[in-house]
Amino acid sequence: MQHNASLTTPYAIRNMIRNEDYTGHTSGFVPGFVQANLVILPKQYAFDFLQFCQANKKACPIVASSSAPGAITIPNVAHDLDIRTDLPRYRIFKQGQLIEEVTNIKEHWRDDLVTFLIGCSFSFEESLQAAGIEIRNITEHKNVPMYMTNIPCESAGIFQANMVVSMRPMKPADAIRAIQICSRFPDVHGAPVHFGDPTTIGIKDINRPNFGESVTIKDGEVPVFWACGVTPQVAIANAAPDFCITHSPGHMLITDIQNAHISAF
Repeated sequence: MQHNASLTTPYAIRNMIRNEDYTGHTSGFVPGFVQANLVILPKQYAFDFLQFCQANKKACPIVASSSAPGAITIPNVAHDLDIRTDLPRYRIFKQGQLIEEVTNIKEHWRDDLVTFLIGCSFSFEESLQAAGIEIRNITEHKNVPMYMTNIPCESAGIFQANMVVSMRPMKPADAIRAIQICSRFPDVHGAPVHFGDPTTIGIKDINRPNFGESVTIKDGEVPVFWACGVTPQVAIANAAPDFCITHSPGHMLITDIQNAHISAF
């Protein structure tokens, strides 16, 4: 599946996911196209959440949002999109508590729901690979490791959180190259926020990520950390809105937007 998926189109993959023929993570799928994190909130919380994202663009870069409450399509993002079925796995939250993970959200859908799509690090992984930099989570067929940090985000309305980061181990020279490459992609987290000693940003055990899976860090490599789109999920857990839907970490929406179109230069 991992290999074949990269040979097809975003639309074909979304159809497979819609039919629940695939429910796994989407790292490395359909190179060339933007993948997006998902947050769906009742209209009463949408403005606060938009402000939180705008104040914390590195962790929460908004790719698109629904044009009106209750809309299940976002036409400029993906052809024939149904936001209720076209991600492999969703998380349902009530009062900030995760109550279940599901493969579609049709029975949870309401007319007052507003959808936000947030940039994902999977987009810049492709550019790093093109530069000859190995991406360990792709090599090892794992969901990228993600960690809670002590880096505070700016608060907005009911939403506040510390930043979540994703980690990719690299040789120091590759880490410097990665900073240069990722600076071109501000819409998908941009340059790393930290590399080297994880304890400086509050990570006690690099081998025990809070989300995703642990990957091998080889001798002579440093962990390199990027702001991560799971940050809003922590903000939502802290705010405890009565209802919210997100993607399951690593299980993204594959859009029709080409990565080349979101490069800043």
